[in-house]
Amino acid sequence: MLKVEEQTPVVFSSELLAKFDDVITRYPADKSKSALLPLLHLVQAEFLWVSTSAMDKVAEYLKIQPIEVYEVATFYSMYFLKPQGKYAMEVCRTGPCCLVGAEKILDHLESKLGVKEGEITADGLFSFRGVECLAACGFGPVLQISPEYTFYENLTTESVDKLIEDLKNK
Repeated sequence: MLKVEEQTPVVFSSELLAKFDDVITRYPADKSKSALLPLLHLVQAEFLWVSTSAMDKVAEYLKIQPIEVYEVATFYSMYFLKPQGKYAMEVCRTGPCCLVGAEKILDHLESKLGVKEGEITADGLFSFRGVECLAACGFGPVLQISPEYTFYENLTTESVDKLIEDLKNK
């Protein structure tokens, strides 16, 4: 995975473009814009976020206007519009998870990682944020790690500490 700053010109690798080409085959030729969401997911997996430059390149690839990409990327919270850590942790902060300790988990992450919500640790490994429902209300508090979307349920501060250590040693 590459990390790119907003001012860095984006160049898609031949491997990424091959993945784009594969995704495009799933849609009728006159409906290639339908591939926009999966293409943005691929970009995010490659760069850890979706910069304006990357969105412009996706628009160019799909032969659509850049605003059409911006509208989609800004609508969905699953796309990161600023740099993230290698492990972008998202904690559900809706009612059911808050009732069983989600706010405590968010506070613990801030303390454990030494950064505030939305910031990246100095080593570039971690960032975290609270998000809306992760659809696991019976298993809260819940955390997912992007871009792989791996879920961790029934969190405690101890299980979060173990998760962080496991990821550091990965």
